[in-house]
Amino acid sequence: MRIFEKSTKLNHVSYDIRGPIMEEAERMSSQGIDIIKLNIGNPAPFGFRAPEVMVKAMADQLTNMEGYSDSKGLLSAREAILEYCKEKQMPNVTVDDIYTGNGVSELITLSMQALLNPGDEVLIPAPNYPLWTGSVALAGGTPVHYVCDEEQEWYPDIDDMRRKITNKTKGIVIINPNNPTGAVYPREVLEQIVQLAREHDLILFADEIYDRLVMDGLEHVALASLAPDLLTVSFNGLSKSHLIAGYRCGWMCMCGDKSRAQGYIEGVKLLSSMRLCSNVPAQSLIPAAFTCREETDKLLVPGGRIYEQRECIYNLVKDIDGMSVVKPRAAFYMFPKLDKKKFGLVDDERFALDFLKDKHILFSHGIGFHWDQPDHFRIVYLPECEVLRTAGERLKDFLSYYRQS
Repeated sequence: MRIFEKSTKLNHVSYDIRGPIMEEAERMSSQGIDIIKLNIGNPAPFGFRAPEVMVKAMADQLTNMEGYSDSKGLLSAREAILEYCKEKQMPNVTVDDIYTGNGVSELITLSMQALLNPGDEVLIPAPNYPLWTGSVALAGGTPVHYVCDEEQEWYPDIDDMRRKITNKTKGIVIINPNNPTGAVYPREVLEQIVQLAREHDLILFADEIYDRLVMDGLEHVALASLAPDLLTVSFNGLSKSHLIAGYRCGWMCMCGDKSRAQGYIEGVKLLSSMRLCSNVPAQSLIPAAFTCREETDKLLVPGGRIYEQRECIYNLVKDIDGMSVVKPRAAFYMFPKLDKKKFGLVDDERFALDFLKDKHILFSHGIGFHWDQPDHFRIVYLPECEVLRTAGERLKDFLSYYRQS
């Protein structure tokens, strides 16, 4: 397939970073209009800062760096990741099964390119972090979206997942904790997904980058810990939990039974070596990061910023007439629902644009996360409560008069 032909295909399945909503926000900003940005999970603009021990580790590496690392990453970084894998009870992982990357996004794309041939299918949740859909399509595969059930705390619909498995299915993607819903999946739901993969001989892809941002006393269960007899490719990183989005510091681990996936693993090795290595100074932060998790933990309990900001925006949104929302249990996103009939909704991108123009607040519309109805949007609750209260009041006022059709 020629490049321009594949790009046309991707336009239908990947999210548009430079779409009309962002273009309008930038146009308004250039005119001096102050925009409240609730659209991206980037902690830095809202006053969150990396722990000092990590900044020092990077500074030391910058002055002592010896150039490229091994293509999989610094041994010290992979040894630290290995200890974390053991803590999470992820089976059959060695330092040779760990790959560092320029963020998890790079590794997601690499993992799909190594796996897929044209026509192969991968099950992906809806809603989802949209890079998964784009990466499957870019690799020549077909993304197949299974439903997460809003009526059941946004947990995956196992029956829908089962219906969508075919003889072309190669793997199942699980995003837990979930972006954009903030859901945390209980052990029993994960066990059902593992059993499906077991029955159909599928690879599991576990996007768990928010596993250290769980609230309300819930436990995050690593998917690989439930599937020692399957290959689970697990993804994690520091951008969110250690507030260093932009440093580009992620990793991917091959867990469980790798005996029947040697061809796939060789492909991963080849693609990893072709990019030489990931960002070496960022890799150097990893050992230090695992010594200072308590700073993040403090943000997630009553009195902590993330916890209190979640409570603030949740309480505002749930009481707005014509809206409902499932309380998020992790990360810093929520995915509220609008009454489609009440507001006459036919186009959620238009809704987001109208709200931006009228109230100067930017958020991401639901279809950008491959939700198939124009009735959801994602709120990022990283700004402080004063800003979130302003946003909530403007949203309530806007919905008191907005009708799309």
